[in-house]
Amino acid sequence: MDRDAILAKVIEVVDDTLSLGSDVTLDEGTNLKELGADSFDLLELVTALEDEFSMTFDDDAVGTIATVGQVVDAIAAAQ
Repeated sequence: MDRDAILAKVIEVVDDTLSLGSDVTLDEGTNLKELGADSFDLLELVTALEDEFSMTFDDDAVGTIATVGQVVDAIAAAQ
């Protein structure tokens, strides 16, 4: 899966998991915590992304991921 396809799917999962409204535009620079996600929301998001991409994030990496672009990078590196 190429980077653009991963980005599109990550944006879809983030939007669905965090129940964002249509007025929120996501891109690679979007900070997940600035979307109002608390630690439970982020855990739910990680689980949804792991399910969607059939992979597991490294526990240490999860704590350093802050943006949509960093999520995409982590998924691309895991493939």
